[in-house]
Amino acid sequence: MPVQLLRPDRLFGGAPYAYASIAQPGAVVYTAGACPLDENGATVGVGDVEAQARQAMANLVETLGHAGSALTDVLKTTIYVASSDRSDLVTAWDAIRTAFGEHDAPSTLLGVAVLGYPDQLVEIEAIALMGSSRPSG
Repeated sequence: MPVQLLRPDRLFGGAPYAYASIAQPGAVVYTAGACPLDENGATVGVGDVEAQARQAMANLVETLGHAGSALTDVLKTTIYVASSDRSDLVTAWDAIRTAFGEHDAPSTLLGVAVLGYPDQLVEIEAIALMGSSRPSG
C-alpha cells in the first residue's frame, strides 16, 4: 500500500480524517490550489459552496491524473473556504470528503476572507504520492 493513513488510538477517534500519512519513497506531487473554474475559466456555481467544492474536486482529480496519481495517492489536503460561516465550511468539507470516499487523508479546513478569482468560494491544495501511472505530459 503506497499511502498509510495513521489514526493514533490516544487521539480523538471521531475525526473524519487521518491525523498523519506515511508514503513509501517515490515522487511527490504538490498541486496548486484546485479552483472551481470550468474549462473556459468561468467560475462554476457562483454563490454555491457545494457546487464549487465539487468542481474544485473534479479539477483536482484531473490534475492528479495528469501527474499519474489519484485521490487514493493523496497524503494531505488544505481546503480554503471564503466564508466565516461554519456551515459553509461544513458544506464544502462534506462535498470534498464524499469525493475522497474511504481515503480520509489528513486535511486542514480554513475559513478565509477572500480567494483569488471573482466569486470563488472554495480552493483545494493537495500533496500526493505519484501513483503507478505515468504522467500524461
